[in-house]
Amino acid sequence: MAAIYKRELKSYFYSFTGWLFIAVNLFLMGLYIEVYNMLMGYPTISYVLESVIFIFLLTAPVLTMRTLSEERKNKTDQLLLTAPVSVGGIVLGKFLALETVLLVPTAFMGILPLCLTRGGEVQFGMSYSALLGFYLYGSLALSVGLFLSSLTESVVIAAVLSFGALFLGYIMSGISSLLTSMGTTAFTTVLARVLSCFDMVGRFGTLASGYFEVEAVVYYLTAIALALFCTVQSIQKRRYRIAGGGIRLSAYSVSGIVLAVGLTVAINIGLNYVPERYSSFDLTENKRFALMEETKTFLDGMTEDATIYVLAEEDGGDADLQKTLERMKEQTGHLRVKYVSPAKNPNFYQQYTTQNPASGSLIVEGAKRSKVVDYGDIYVSEFNYSTLSNDVTGYDGEGQIVSALAYVTKEDVPKFYAVGGHGELALEDRFVKAMEKENISCEQLMLYSVDEIPEDAQGLILNAPTGDFSKEDADKVIAYLEKGGNALIVSTLTEGEMTNFQSILGFYGIADAKGTIVETDKEYFYQNPYYLVPMIAQSDITASLHNELVFAPFARGLLYDEEEMETSYTPLLTTSDSAYSKSNVTEGSGYEKEEGDIDGPFVVALEVEKPAADEKVSKACVIGGESLFTTMADDVVPGNNVKLFVSMISAMADQESAVAVPVKSLVMTNLVFNAQTIVSVSILCVIVIPLAALVTGLVIWLRRRRK
Repeated sequence: MAAIYKRELKSYFYSFTGWLFIAVNLFLMGLYIEVYNMLMGYPTISYVLESVIFIFLLTAPVLTMRTLSEERKNKTDQLLLTAPVSVGGIVLGKFLALETVLLVPTAFMGILPLCLTRGGEVQFGMSYSALLGFYLYGSLALSVGLFLSSLTESVVIAAVLSFGALFLGYIMSGISSLLTSMGTTAFTTVLARVLSCFDMVGRFGTLASGYFEVEAVVYYLTAIALALFCTVQSIQKRRYRIAGGGIRLSAYSVSGIVLAVGLTVAINIGLNYVPERYSSFDLTENKRFALMEETKTFLDGMTEDATIYVLAEEDGGDADLQKTLERMKEQTGHLRVKYVSPAKNPNFYQQYTTQNPASGSLIVEGAKRSKVVDYGDIYVSEFNYSTLSNDVTGYDGEGQIVSALAYVTKEDVPKFYAVGGHGELALEDRFVKAMEKENISCEQLMLYSVDEIPEDAQGLILNAPTGDFSKEDADKVIAYLEKGGNALIVSTLTEGEMTNFQSILGFYGIADAKGTIVETDKEYFYQNPYYLVPMIAQSDITASLHNELVFAPFARGLLYDEEEMETSYTPLLTTSDSAYSKSNVTEGSGYEKEEGDIDGPFVVALEVEKPAADEKVSKACVIGGESLFTTMADDVVPGNNVKLFVSMISAMADQESAVAVPVKSLVMTNLVFNAQTIVSVSILCVIVIPLAALVTGLVIWLRRRRK
């Protein structure tokens, strides 16, 4: 075998074919390195490999077409067949030579992540998982080309057959998805699953995403072994035919191939029964596919059964979502997952909701109630002003499912009422969805329409009213608080007096400091002194914000009697000692302290607990300034203001906020290179290295031709 390997390897590097294969691969790799890594700054080479993998459709047939077909045409294969080398040794020697040629561009890409560290932090796990998938896919393409080369003595036919087979393997994922989407008969479903076995690219996509599946690796290895075994059988059959034993070998060849195919299928099917936690590993930096500890804790504590209906074909659903559901099923025995074909059962959702959810949505059903998780909430998008389009920035599948499971299994669902009718600032959609994810409902309440606050109110939200309450409305709120009710109160700066609204704050012994806070310590403001980045005090509510920042522009200070014994005050957000409250804020006014301004420090957010009737406790979170709980402010410190809002609401609802699993960010930290580095790398990778390989091959070929 060693002699065959050396002979084949020399033939590739002494001719132009091997060098052409290497040069083409290096050129395309260099081109996409320039685009994705140098210009766009992606910290992984997976995008490069996903973009260049199509080149195997062309280069693999060119490299393999002469391997066996030309030997057969020139009758030199008879020398091999009569040599003291097994047919398996011949095939393996030729295949290893092909692998060595493939190893050259693969090794080049293997060095690249180490070089990219000059521009920042590189995602090595995802990069090398993708590189392994690239090499395995390339190896399978070469093994298929080697097998088809053994079937004919025509080099052209061998190349065409190889291209056709590889092209079908390349588009098979799309064909399977098309059949799955039809999903109208059992035949199409079975046919789609059979065809998916010939999907050569899908497993590479899994590895390139940073999800290392043993099943994907075994698929490539067994498929390569099967292709090589078929090559051996093809040569063996010709060997016996020459010896006059064609009939006897024919039976042997067919039975051997059937046995090999059966063994390959059995191995791959068997791996489907191995639990995901033993056969798959998350290599992404943000652990996109692994369950978070909060999720594991919740699932381990489940005592009631729940069923998740996925409105999609089992083989055509969202891959990330499927992985999450599979991991959850393995974590607890109280969860079942069923796939419902929208084509076969288009009205299934009507048992749970009147609105038709998007394809891929989930319906979570428990013994007490059900909840629909729309597919649009699985991924978080943000508008990109550079491209004028929405970019997917986060994966929230895990969090949405945990939230839904908690909703359908918990005894009661807390309800908050957002008070309206006084020019209140409406809660923006991001904050409403955060409450829904916490399984806390929120309804609008006009105080003039009720005699008293509804008994099912877990709390009230008084969000920055710009008009004063009537005496009757304020009395209704205070009466509710005196009975042990809770409230999130956000004050705002208004031109007129807010006597009745201030009486609600007065119930807790709180008053607003006149004016708007100016922060003079640069460590605690952003861009200008009105844009506060306050200190976060330690408390149960702020525990989730450890080492984080919140943004509070145009805030107001809260005043209260710290010596009050009956009421408990816990500051949540505070300014520095050098802050002051500017009482006269007008357009174009500066930040200089003037007469009448109040010296700090100030409390910007405050948690209050006051004894109420029947030994109950009234809880409140009071915020100075309406801008804290807005999307604009939350975007400055992505998600932290929402996180604080959720913690406050959860504290008043007497439930732990840990149920809300955070969104997993899909945003990568870009690599940054200077212009000189970009130009140098571009010239080196796109021109110098590929051209050097091409020229080397051309020189060697011309020298040997002259001889």
